[in-house]
Amino acid sequence: MNFALIPARAGSKRIPHKNVKDFCGQPLIAYSIKAAQDSGLFDDIIVSTDSPEIAELAISLGASAPFMRPKALADDFTGTREVIEHAINALSGQGKHYDYCCCIYATAPLLSVEYLNKGFEILKANDEKSFAFSVTHFDFPVQRAMKMTEHGLAPMFPAFVDARSQDLEEALHDAGQFYWGTTAGFLSKKAMFSSHAEAILLPRHLVQDIDTEEDWIQAELMYRAQKLAI
Repeated sequence: MNFALIPARAGSKRIPHKNVKDFCGQPLIAYSIKAAQDSGLFDDIIVSTDSPEIAELAISLGASAPFMRPKALADDFTGTREVIEHAINALSGQGKHYDYCCCIYATAPLLSVEYLNKGFEILKANDEKSFAFSVTHFDFPVQRAMKMTEHGLAPMFPAFVDARSQDLEEALHDAGQFYWGTTAGFLSKKAMFSSHAEAILLPRHLVQDIDTEEDWIQAELMYRAQKLAI
């Protein structure tokens, strides 16, 4: 059995009420719930929240909220892994046991069912791996990054200042969309970003972090452009 877990706490600071804010005509969280539903992969789609209002919205959208997340796990410092572990244990306490869990961020309106399915298939086919998660390429060589100092701009990696961009190794980063794992893997001490995981490479046009108002505007533009292209 599989379940999708969508974390959606109430206390977003940089974009207030981010998880339920209107995004191109729907609450932001609706897109993640819909992708999970459309994938056909999940026996249950569960929202982990500390907010009764978000829980009610999630249920109206076809998900469930069989427990409330403790306030101690809904602050600015709680990691995603802790939220997943809490959900697995809470569900186990209700007599519900699953083989796989997929954590889907509520802030992933560009999530493609194709890659969600691909992540599951790759994980299921490899018994030596415990996780599979979305990654994408940086859109600029990280070795050419700069920083502001008290003396002005300075390269973060001086050894690469004169290197041609085409000669630099391509770097990947977490795409922040989904994290597949066996429930045993999530409850273990195995690290996610390690050899225990498979990387599911997404094209950059399907990835946009949403942490600031500028991110939000960019994500809406990307979403609308994709809809027009269909």
